[in-house]
Parts: sequence; structure tokens; C-alpha cells
Amino acid sequence: MFAPSELSPRLRNLVAGLIQRTWGWVSAVGMVSPDDAAGRRFRAMGRASGIAFPPGAVYGEQWISIGSETMIGPNVSLAVGIPGEPIDDERPPVIAIGDRCNVGRGTSIIGRCAITIDDDVTIGPNVYITDHNHAYDDVGVPIGRQFPIGDAVHIGAGSWLATGVIVLPGARIGRNVAVAAGSVVRGEIPDHAVIAGAPARVVRRYYADAGWDPPRDAPPPPPEGWTTD
Repeated sequence: MFAPSELSPRLRNLVAGLIQRTWGWVSAVGMVSPDDAAGRRFRAMGRASGIAFPPGAVYGEQWISIGSETMIGPNVSLAVGIPGEPIDDERPPVIAIGDRCNVGRGTSIIGRCAITIDDDVTIGPNVYITDHNHAYDDVGVPIGRQFPIGDAVHIGAGSWLATGVIVLPGARIGRNVAVAAGSVVRGEIPDHAVIAGAPARVVRRYYADAGWDPPRDAPPPPPEGWTTD
């Protein structure tokens, strides 16, 4: 087999272009969409939504609901239940993702109780969201063999979870909350807040009568012609 360095520049450029165009075609055709067989396995997948190629581990699609215009990046794992756990076929979705959400590459959303992600949520790459965790109460049994304990997770509309965030069971994140990279979130988080740390704590919050506390500089204006539509 020839090493790339042994190919002439002209031949290497031709081969590279072919591979890149082929990979682009595979990525476009391999995307999971509402109208293909993989998309129809989900409880719901709304109009103009998709899961980019290559997908991550996906398990329990019949208990996963995805809204409209939601884009899920490559290598995202979506899983419901644990091996051998019976789940009622008619129960509401365990993982419910709203409209116009973006889920970054390498993220994992793992549920067995209830994970609700409201509309317009942006999730960065390599985020981990779960509604259950290992129990450790019985000191005579290895932790990995104890049945997990869980609590529902809710992420409010318009929120942003930056790279590497971990959301633990029982987290209730309010509307338009910014979660700093690498934060570990648990418990109740109020609306219109900025949180950071492990465990995450409120570092800035917006009040209707006083604005942001502590104050922040006004952001620069958006580029001319930029629109949120």
C-alpha cells in the first residue's frame, strides 16, 4: 500500500477530492430524517429535523420524541432504559426534545425516568445528560450491580449548555439559562441565570426591575444583515 507521501501531488489531490466528495455524499445521505426507516422508529421526529451521520449509540427509539427543526450532531448517543429493564410500550416518551434545538457532536442523553428538553435549547459538544445514577447504599453489593436510582430532568426553553457540561438526575434548569463549560448541574436553577462550577452555582442573574446582577457590559451589535429568523 502506498503512503500518501509517495503519491504525486496531482494524484494525491485527485484522490483527496474524491474521498472528500464521497464522504460529503455519505454524510448527507446517511443523516437520519423523519421520512426514512430509522427516523420512523422514534416515537416522533418533526419536520426538518435530523440526526447527522455517523450517529452515536441509539437505543429505545420508541420512547424518544424529537420536535421540528431540531438538529442532532454526529456521534450523539440517545438511549432509554438499562439492559433487561421492562418498559411499558405505551408510556409517554422518556426523552423528549423540543423544536429548534441543537445538540452538539459527542453528546450523550441517557434516560430511564424522564428527560425533557424544551424548545430552542442549544447543547454544545460532549455534554452528558442523565436522569439516573448508581446506588451505593448496600455496602455488601458492588455498586455496579445495584439497581440505579433516578429523578426527572428538565431543561428550560432557550437555554445554552456549553461544552462538557454534565446534567445530573433531578436537575431543573430554568428558561434562558447559560451553563458554563465543564459545569456539573444538579438541583433547581432559576430562569435567566448564568451558572458555573462543580457543582454549578449562580454567578449572574437577571432581575426585571434591576437588570443583570452583577452588571455586564453591553454586547457588541450583531453584524449587518444578521437575523435570528
